[in-house]
Amino acid sequence: MTIKRGIWIISFVMAFILLLPFHSISAEKQTVYVIPVEETVEKGLLAFINRSITEAEEQGADLIVLDINTPGGAVDAASEIGKQLTSTELPVIAFVNKNALSAGAYIALNADEIYMTPGSAMGSAAVIDQEGNAADQKAQSYWLSAMKSAAEQSGRNPEYALAMADKDIDLPDLGAGKGKLLTLTPEQALRVKYSEGTVANLDELLQQVGYANAEVKTMEVTFAEKLARFLTHPVVVPILLSIGSLGLIIELYTPTFGLAGSMGVGALLLFFYGHLVAGLAGMESIILFSIGILLVILELFVAGGILGIIGLGAIVASFFMATDNYMLMGISLLIAIVVAIGGAFVMMKFFGKRLSAFKKIVLKDSMNTESGYVSNHNRKELLGKEGLTITPLRPSGTVLVDEEYIDVVTEGSYLPKDVKVKVVKVEGSRVVVRKLTDLKK
Repeated sequence: MTIKRGIWIISFVMAFILLLPFHSISAEKQTVYVIPVEETVEKGLLAFINRSITEAEEQGADLIVLDINTPGGAVDAASEIGKQLTSTELPVIAFVNKNALSAGAYIALNADEIYMTPGSAMGSAAVIDQEGNAADQKAQSYWLSAMKSAAEQSGRNPEYALAMADKDIDLPDLGAGKGKLLTLTPEQALRVKYSEGTVANLDELLQQVGYANAEVKTMEVTFAEKLARFLTHPVVVPILLSIGSLGLIIELYTPTFGLAGSMGVGALLLFFYGHLVAGLAGMESIILFSIGILLVILELFVAGGILGIIGLGAIVASFFMATDNYMLMGISLLIAIVVAIGGAFVMMKFFGKRLSAFKKIVLKDSMNTESGYVSNHNRKELLGKEGLTITPLRPSGTVLVDEEYIDVVTEGSYLPKDVKVKVVKVEGSRVVVRKLTDLKK
């Protein structure tokens, strides 16, 4: 009995050991990461896709599915997304779940396989500028090359990818004659091998590719990423910069920090926050911006103008450091400057005397000789006389007139030392001079 019992125990243990690996394998479940690619393609979406791919790789996912429904968007963002898709070792399937247009078509072409739903569309990928017009020849050449490469790397005929971006390519059998961009239906995509199949939904797709029993994890955009996608939108960026610059300009004319300044600072903080979350900006851009603001504030207390110029340069540079699309940032800053100057002028000109908030900004009364205001002895005898600047006029300084040093001011402009000037106005002790441009020093 003892020997038999020992044999029975050994047999049981061996059977258990032999079954253990098979048990582990059967318990191991496949994992599919589904990444939504929705709304406009921009840098906020790029940050979300990067995070999703990284998590899928770290968690040992077996497959990535891009759930695509987008009208397109920024070429530079789509290009970066394409690089991320081709650099990952995980298999990627593009699931065109409505529309993959423009930049969306490019993203789909960078996947290993493409599946479409009935009634969906893929194509119409012409590159356009901010005004909605066809981009310049250089941008179009780059985009055509990118579309061609995306098709070739997945083993597809590049002619159809080029036809999606170039209306001069004639493919009448697919409904894309000259002057019309190619947009593929599911049937057409399947016929030209731009699609591996047409499926009704995600479950059918997973069943067809052998992942019917896989654990599906759908990535969700966090609130911070949603906010970043909104704040980095090409339309929102110039609005934020305009509000920021206008608010700060108005705040310079008020004795205390108020609503305008709060709105201005808030808008600029939102700008940097969105670009930080989207991965476009680093702390160095915020530090440079802070240094620029500090230098501009110091300029209000230190004469010379150098600190102010350096400060403005630092502020502008910080905006460009927070983006990789310099053309868009340049246009946004130009819009912001025009809006800020125009808005400040309109409010001060037409609302300054009506709104109590602007009473501290606009001086409604003047004290001049015509109104009977004379602070001390009136130097009328200086009117029309010429002199030489002894110090720079910023706009006040000293001028030598008839061997007498006179404290003067300009009409608003800066004048350096050793410049000939003429007295054009005298109001009590206030002597106003103008540069004699027709005389040599």
